[in-house]
Amino acid sequence: MWFRFLMVFALAQLLAFPTIGSEQPVEAVSNSDTPEKPDRSPRVPTFPIQGDLAGELGVFETRYEDTFAGIGNRLAMGYLELVKANPGVDPWLPGEGTTITLPRHYVLPDSRREGIVINLAEYRLYYFTNGGVQVYPVGVGTAENPSPLTDAEVTMPLESPAWYPPASIRAEYEASGEYLPRMIPPGPGNPLGTHALLLSEKGYLIHGTNKKFGVGMPVSHGCFRMYNEDISRFVYQVEKGTPVQVVHDAVKIGFSDGEVWLEVHRPHEDYPREDRDRLWQQVFAEVEAFRSQHPGVEVKRGAIELAVDQADGLPTMIGERVTQMAADKTVEEKSPESANEPEQRLYF
Repeated sequence: MWFRFLMVFALAQLLAFPTIGSEQPVEAVSNSDTPEKPDRSPRVPTFPIQGDLAGELGVFETRYEDTFAGIGNRLAMGYLELVKANPGVDPWLPGEGTTITLPRHYVLPDSRREGIVINLAEYRLYYFTNGGVQVYPVGVGTAENPSPLTDAEVTMPLESPAWYPPASIRAEYEASGEYLPRMIPPGPGNPLGTHALLLSEKGYLIHGTNKKFGVGMPVSHGCFRMYNEDISRFVYQVEKGTPVQVVHDAVKIGFSDGEVWLEVHRPHEDYPREDRDRLWQQVFAEVEAFRSQHPGVEVKRGAIELAVDQADGLPTMIGERVTQMAADKTVEEKSPESANEPEQRLYF
């Protein structure tokens, strides 16, 4: 009888506590004396720079409960960039098994390729490091409280920052009947999130947020919001004195392997006629300036029109550099100079 009881007890123990060789996961025992170090590796890839371009498009298959806001937070992407790259997909209910585009292919902004570059027009932060570039979504200032165009630098990293609201923001709260204290301590209710980078541009920071929705959109009073999951790692990569350029570059154009690429960004989810007309004029001026700087470039009007019509923030190849070989008589005979024609013609 006792032998049978012992056998049953032993079998129960084996079922309750699987061996290391079983298929069930075994939880590691934590040791409070040796806590795990936080993961400070970047959440985004470091892409090699290829001419004026970097990165590559990706795809993602959604689950039933997914939203673009949730996907953006999980994959370190902005809400608006996902919306613009996936026309026709409901951002709040994309559905089970929907394949969406991850817009991780970039024409680099027209700026110095060093340190941090924030492009307000596309709600992205570029961090140039080790011969490559990391790209993060950021929330920026609204039309009423725009972020400054500046050439600044990082002065200090901050862990668990307290927030001292400026008088202008406290006045806004008071006008709406709400009370805002002079200081909000670190914690889940702090609008600065878990970490921040103080800038030499007085009053402005790159910081986390207690509101995940809004990263990658014009939502702030001028500061630059990142996901807490991003800024909590980013602050440990960036050194004091790192340059911070803030630009507004809605139309980006550049070379990669002799090809000409164009990237156009509309400012909002909607795309009214006035925004389209303004971008068309800007694209025309940018393309003409680019061609004057780079003789021997041919561009295609149809590709340019498509880029402006969509303004989805995805790079579009619009032309190429034409290389003329001295030994190629056919090319020499067709050269615009020999035919007394303009070097290139772009019909708008």
